[in-house]
Amino acid sequence: MDRLRPIDRVKNILLARCAIPRDLGEVTSIGEEEPLQGTGVRRTAIDAVWRRTEEFYRSGLHPALQLCIRRNGRVVLNRALGHASGNAPGDDPNTPKVPATFETPFCIYSAAKAVTAMVIHKLDEKRVLHLEDRVCEYIPEFGRHGKQWITLRHVLGHRAGIPSLPPETIDLELLGQPERVVSLLCDAKTSTRPGRLLAYHAISGGFVLGEVVRRASGRDIRTVLRKEICKPLGFRWMNYGVADRDIERVAVNSFTGPPVPPTFSRLLRRALGASVHQAVELSNQPRFLRGIVPSANIVSTAEELSAVYQCLLGGGELSGTRIFDPRTVQHATSEQSYREIDLTLGLPIRYGLGPMLGDDPIGLFGPRSGHAFGHIGFTNIWSWADPERGLAVALLTSGKPVLSLHVIRLFQLIIEINRAFPRIATLRH
Repeated sequence: MDRLRPIDRVKNILLARCAIPRDLGEVTSIGEEEPLQGTGVRRTAIDAVWRRTEEFYRSGLHPALQLCIRRNGRVVLNRALGHASGNAPGDDPNTPKVPATFETPFCIYSAAKAVTAMVIHKLDEKRVLHLEDRVCEYIPEFGRHGKQWITLRHVLGHRAGIPSLPPETIDLELLGQPERVVSLLCDAKTSTRPGRLLAYHAISGGFVLGEVVRRASGRDIRTVLRKEICKPLGFRWMNYGVADRDIERVAVNSFTGPPVPPTFSRLLRRALGASVHQAVELSNQPRFLRGIVPSANIVSTAEELSAVYQCLLGGGELSGTRIFDPRTVQHATSEQSYREIDLTLGLPIRYGLGPMLGDDPIGLFGPRSGHAFGHIGFTNIWSWADPERGLAVALLTSGKPVLSLHVIRLFQLIIEINRAFPRIATLRH
């Protein structure tokens, strides 16, 4: 690692940036990448994607990142950059720096919502529950204060009318006790009529779905996810939180970048129920990392998360192992909200029943991505599948900037990925 001049160290602290070595090879980890023959992808295209990834990392706003890309089922890029810990803004220069590798687990924040949704869809497929069922059929006490008509479909589609957690739930003690959070949600009133308006449920919906899974199946959602999806696919990490022995192995999250403007801070507090700094601090705490927060605390690698999307691209099958019926995948990714303004985020976003959807001429997942589906996570976590490109992508980051020019580099990277993997099929809307 290059030694920083004192003036550069001060700049990094003031601007909340991590130190970047001149030679990125020092902090690069490369996993197994399959031959490009037969994928329709050139080596020069992969190199171009990685150069954009390095440019994104050089912003200094992400102590660590992972990127895994699959094309037609093959892992064509699987790499990591940076440090899992020890190189966050404000860290003492003498702090031991732990390199991030392609095997380092990350908290994927809201990207967990798409995975949680697929747990619900799997139980629907097995007739353990039904998406049209009202939540109060499983949680009778939930049906108070106008919530008796909220269905599982409403929750999956962010139309339940309970987008925010009660302020008192932003507490480590409570987040480690889902049953208490659910009790508070049972006492909450709806902000809009169920089913009518779109408003992103950042945390609340996950707790409701988790409790429905527990009461419908007799098992907690962590157990169901492992049994129905993760174990059959041979995953090492993916699940809600980690075991105590693995907490130190999870990449440490850091607030980076300029201070959050008041207007944007209020928007984030409305969505998260907490400030950015609080959210980052909570996500590094052992109690958060060992708990079950269905909308926010899945821990995974980019390789495993991209495998989930590859499975969905395959109609529910990965490497000969069937996880979902093709009709289940089609239903989960079907459009439920057409460029409707999300009242929480203040943006027009297309949603399926759990996943976010791409758009034409450009959307969350790049240009000409109208058939893509996936989910983003706080703040620069991107995961998606694009059926037209045969593409499954997961980008995981440990830096948590909010407003910064680095977002230009992020979207340049997403655009470069779409350029490197041209459409190989045209699907009907």
